[in-house]
Amino acid sequence: MELRSFIRGKMQLKNLKLTNFKNYDQLNVDFHDQLNIITGLNGSGKTNLIDAIYYLCSCKSYFISSDRAVVKHDRDFFTLEANFEKSDETYSLNCKYHPRKKKQFECNRKIYDKLAKHIGKFPLSIITPDDIQIVKAGSEFRRKLTDHTLSQIDYDYLLNLMRYNKVLQQRNAYLKQIQPPYPVMDALLDSYDLQLEQFSQKIYQLRTTVMESCIPSLQNSYAQIADNRETVSLTYRSNLQQGNFLSLLKSSREKDRILKRTTVGIHKDDWDFMIGEFPIKKLGSQGQQKSFLIALKLAYYQILKEEIGVLPLLLLDDIFDKLDSSRIKALLQIITTNQFGQIFITDADSKRLPTILDALNLQYKHFVVQNNELILQNDI
Repeated sequence: MELRSFIRGKMQLKNLKLTNFKNYDQLNVDFHDQLNIITGLNGSGKTNLIDAIYYLCSCKSYFISSDRAVVKHDRDFFTLEANFEKSDETYSLNCKYHPRKKKQFECNRKIYDKLAKHIGKFPLSIITPDDIQIVKAGSEFRRKLTDHTLSQIDYDYLLNLMRYNKVLQQRNAYLKQIQPPYPVMDALLDSYDLQLEQFSQKIYQLRTTVMESCIPSLQNSYAQIADNRETVSLTYRSNLQQGNFLSLLKSSREKDRILKRTTVGIHKDDWDFMIGEFPIKKLGSQGQQKSFLIALKLAYYQILKEEIGVLPLLLLDDIFDKLDSSRIKALLQIITTNQFGQIFITDADSKRLPTILDALNLQYKHFVVQNNELILQNDI
């Protein structure tokens, strides 16, 4: 698959209304078309507002796996409403959740029969402090980032990933059931293996294409943030690079039986992140690791933008910790170019961003969260 490189238009979140979402009773806010900054004390609800935007675009919270935990304490439902403009068309989104009812998403008053059909309609990229685990922790964090990006690009990728994971779960469940002296049902494993091979090819091919495409953008963004003080790179590793996947599954079958899980496949894919010739997770400073994470996310943003053909939303949640002032200014100079769409930034420091943005002569809306309310600080 070749990634496209044209932009059909912009996408903007014009208005957001929420009810009983996390710490908010009611909130109705109109956003700046380009740049919005949200400041307030830690725990005031800045991140919750970012999460509401993410939820509308992705059908789930970025931070909490349980929908029930998103509902404000002592309430029994939440709603999210928003108006978007995308490529000169207007869209009205509505999400309703009640613990005893099926979660419902509407776009222009039409209810989705499958939530997966909503993914990618309103693309976005998000960067949060916990995302540093993508650099420092296990491979599942790196796969999650890649899968979220590619699922927005290609609906077939999302379907194949869901199907692959379902068959993988079934195969692993059977492996756990095998007990001596009962024989292994090779025919059943053959059936699982054929399905895994079928679904994995699309996943592997798109991951390979995207990795090759994002490296120049990663290196360019990192160089700007770090003022060319060091160079970075990444390498994609997959079992499928070793040869025929069916053969790999068959040759690992005895090992799988002993360990009671599938030990090869795209669910084991990983990426090596390097600074110079060394792994950044081991030898990079906190500032270098944070800079790499941001550059990687911006590279994925570029891939998302080029393939979908609109400028996605960019959500930056309290990401300035561990970054010196020069890196912060460089980052803001990068993202406020016309290469990026509408931006939402949170910061606990109420003066840092306005000072830098005013010096750059940029227009923006500045909101302050106080007592579960959003207060507009500036007139533009």
